[in-house]
Amino acid sequence: MEKVTIKIMCLALVLALTGCSGTSEKDIQKVPDKSAQALFSDARASLDNGLYQKAIQILSAIDSRFPYGPISHQVQLDLIYAYYKSGNAAQGLALTDRFLRLNPSHTNIDYVYYMRALINVATQENLFQNLAGIDRSDRDPTAARDAFKDLKIVLEKYPNSKYAADARQRMLAIKSRLAKYELSVARYYLKREAYVSAANRGKYIVEYFSPSPETEEALEIMIVCYEKLGLTDLQINAKQVLAANYPNNPSVAQ
Repeated sequence: MEKVTIKIMCLALVLALTGCSGTSEKDIQKVPDKSAQALFSDARASLDNGLYQKAIQILSAIDSRFPYGPISHQVQLDLIYAYYKSGNAAQGLALTDRFLRLNPSHTNIDYVYYMRALINVATQENLFQNLAGIDRSDRDPTAARDAFKDLKIVLEKYPNSKYAADARQRMLAIKSRLAKYELSVARYYLKREAYVSAANRGKYIVEYFSPSPETEEALEIMIVCYEKLGLTDLQINAKQVLAANYPNNPSVAQ
């Protein structure tokens, strides 16, 4: 009970720190009347010190007052980062979408794709569930799929990008996340004796997420479903694949 209480207290503290992520016109008006460069220096100082809400306030002011200035693009790039760090996914995604639409040939476009992926990944990380140790592999994977697509763009279109190596590692993690989701759906169908749907989900995991820790159970589900459906040839094939890759699996000897 004490551990749960501590987790809840930590959650409350984090929510208090990140709960207010938006910047209103009134907030912008509070920013001192300085040159764009002077304000940009203030914003960078705030970013360096982890004061992301303050950075958002200043950067938003620059973006509003000097929309076509020489540093306008860098201001927007820094603002994307600040939104990401502050947990404001909605604003971050909106700004990345706008930047990609208006500046498709920008020299830092790889960074924008990379940041949009990170923001989408962050939306998948439910803080309360992580703190409480709750497994939610069954939650909607749309944001994870979107992140995977953007990371793939970084790898394929910008292979020399300094973000490529990290993008590759993150894709592996997302791949596991998506495989877990598909497996949870396969289990759901199996439990409800929807054998065709369960088998198809298992097949999808084997085809698109192998090798992965979820592949073994996916094959097990396929074997059970094919047996229930009387599809002997498919059952034998699935068992052969299981035996070749997981020779110690109990289903192999059956």
